Amino acid sequence: MSRAVNIDASRADVLAMCNRHDLRISAIEFLHPVGTRVVLYNLEDSATLTTAFAGKILAGQVTRQPLRTK
Repeated sequence: MSRAVNIDASRADVLAMCNRHDLRISAIEFLHPVGTRVVLYNLEDSATLTTAFAGKILAGQVTRQPLRTK
């Protein structure tokens, strides 16, 4: 398991779920064309979020957006 989770949900939905479960986010970014990638501080938080978004976890390769532009 990884601390990073790719979810077929909006950033707002992911933030709300993390707040609901008191999960700490290390990084969050948009995926192209849809979805959100979130990195949590520990594996327990990652497992909790994965369970909370069961059925919406994106498997396989995703297209990430750069966090910063040059």
